[in-house]
Amino acid sequence: MIPDDVASELGRAVRRWQQLPLDRAADALPGVHALLTDLAGEPLPDLGPAVVMDQLRVVVFDACAGEGGPPHLAERLAALRLSWSA
Repeated sequence: MIPDDVASELGRAVRRWQQLPLDRAADALPGVHALLTDLAGEPLPDLGPAVVMDQLRVVVFDACAGEGGPPHLAERLAALRLSWSA
């Protein structure tokens, strides 16, 4: 089960990603992949900006399957989302 705060931030990140122009999304991919790698414990394939949010949803779900997820995950998702506004 995904904690409420993580689910909220994940939803916000996905909605914000869908609003990004393609060039900005492409520029933001490395940050998303860094979080994915950290959460998954291994590099994941770069499937492009169209499906990276699906990857993020799956990895967050898997990361939260144990004891409620990694510490500060909601804050990390929020920071990632906010970095797309810069």
